[in-house]
Amino acid sequence: MELTLYREDPILRETRHLPADIYNLAHLLLARRMQAGGKSCVFVPIRSMQYLAVIDTEEIVFVDREQPSQVQLAWQDFHRQDRNGINERIQFEVAYYTSDSLDIMTRLMSELPKAMQVMAGKDRIERPAAVLQFPGRPG
Repeated sequence: MELTLYREDPILRETRHLPADIYNLAHLLLARRMQAGGKSCVFVPIRSMQYLAVIDTEEIVFVDREQPSQVQLAWQDFHRQDRNGINERIQFEVAYYTSDSLDIMTRLMSELPKAMQVMAGKDRIERPAAVLQFPGRPG
């Protein structure tokens, strides 16, 4: 699937925090796609909202079914380096591109994880997992 998206300057930007499980699941889906030889993005349909999330290595953009080529909002500038552990929430910026997008942020925070869980449940892992050995901490 190929998609051309357009966006104007954002009408508003705000800083938010994303729970670790949502961020980690998005990157797990992306890693699986790339490992399977796919493109470096994942399309996640959010059927309950009639939206499409497009996850890539830099951001997550959201597109409304009614305006399929216009980005409604984007989650950007994830501060990965600020986390001390993989289970900590992550700071990011939301860029709102339309007045309608101001009203959907809360709902996206609950509906995107559900849609990603459905997608993750359908993915098959084709090879066994590897256990990595890490040296102990210097005492």
